Amino acid sequence: MDRQPMAPGQPWTGTDTRHNDECARRWAPRRNRNTADPAYPEQWHHEQCGGCRYWIALRGTIGLDYGLCSHAASPYDAQVRFEHDGCNGFTERDDGTFG
Repeated sequence: MDRQPMAPGQPWTGTDTRHNDECARRWAPRRNRNTADPAYPEQWHHEQCGGCRYWIALRGTIGLDYGLCSHAASPYDAQVRFEHDGCNGFTERDDGTFG
């Protein structure tokens, strides 16, 4: 994994591990679904953001876990989401891929 810090004055490349970890910490409370919750319904394991046809992964290593929702029918349209989160607007990809 690339652990290069952001170069001063340069565009962010998505590979600064410290920055990515700070983002993940800030963004975690905004999740809609918690996969560790014992009440997490089994069907949600197959309806996660990373498998939705409207998922756009972020660039760099942070894109392994986070992406943008681009689904107009989702309450999270235009928001960065964790790949294992989800919503009722989930739309499966034709090829069944994830991430």
